[in-house]
Amino acid sequence: MTDKILLQGLKFYGHHGLLDQEKKLGQLFIVDLELEADLRPAGRSDCLEESVDYAAVYERVRKIVEEERFHILEALAERLAGVLLTIPRLTGVRVKVAKPQPPIRGPLQTVAVEIYRRR
Repeated sequence: MTDKILLQGLKFYGHHGLLDQEKKLGQLFIVDLELEADLRPAGRSDCLEESVDYAAVYERVRKIVEEERFHILEALAERLAGVLLTIPRLTGVRVKVAKPQPPIRGPLQTVAVEIYRRR
């Protein structure tokens, strides 16, 4: 079984979507991450250099969600997964991107996309 680092409920304001209103006004996006890595060396050494820096992961995700623009959630999730897999210790990533207030008429809690990618 693979060890995992979980970062859940990361909230960012971005300008993603197909509609002009979404691109202009922006909206809230919530990102959940599941990062696969062998955490045994970090657990034994109690040393960050043997693990993954959570703050650095957060900053990479923030920069993409807040500064880049995508038409669909699938493209945003794919971009996040690709960037995260450049982190040397990671062997796999699960990325969930949610749009809690999509421009859909009718009762709806959220719209989300979840992808899993391995190196």
